[in-house]
Amino acid sequence: MGSVELVRGVELSDVAEYAYASVARGMVYTAGACPLDEKGQTVAVGDYVGQARQVMANLEVALRAAGTSLDGVAKTTVYVRSSEQSDLVAVWDVVRAAFGSHDAPSTLLGVAALGYDNQLVEVEAVAVLP
Repeated sequence: MGSVELVRGVELSDVAEYAYASVARGMVYTAGACPLDEKGQTVAVGDYVGQARQVMANLEVALRAAGTSLDGVAKTTVYVRSSEQSDLVAVWDVVRAAFGSHDAPSTLLGVAALGYDNQLVEVEAVAVLP
């Protein structure tokens, strides 16, 4: 039976009541990266692009803490609190740019609500260890 290591990044806010990632048999599963600063406050209120940038920065921190990087990502799921396709595309453009030439499969969803006050964007990833 394999073991699961829960990763709690010291560089990220501790307001979340869950680990930021987990590692299992060479796999890394992140929690949804949120647009929170180091104090746990939602950044860029009302700004899809600004929140997407913070989310991707936080995702990179969680992946690094788990021993991998964006290049190790096998799949992402991108959640956007909107029913407007233009909002989803604006967020996707930021996410896609962060990955550069590493164009892993992804699912982009518009949702009715997310977990934090004023949160518009969340990205979760499945990655592999190098």
